[in-house]
Amino acid sequence: MPGSSRKCWDLAPADGMEIEFRSNLNDKIIEVVGKKGLTHSDVARLAHTSRTRVTAILNRNTHDISTDLMLRVLGSLGVQAKLQFKSAA
Repeated sequence: MPGSSRKCWDLAPADGMEIEFRSNLNDKIIEVVGKKGLTHSDVARLAHTSRTRVTAILNRNTHDISTDLMLRVLGSLGVQAKLQFKSAA
């Protein structure tokens, strides 16, 4: 549910948007890796990053993973992220 994390945790709007955006990226990476049947090593090779970082992403342990890296992993899997803007409520 969009915005639900912001209300539940009483986060600043910017923090809530970042969490939601990164969570959506993470969901899509996990989905695509599963559908393609790739190993962590396969994804790491494609994204030019370490298997350890890919494992962290796939285990949803992204605290120390940059949004840039998540976008690069997604792109290396053949998926382009599309950002949409709307007025915050």
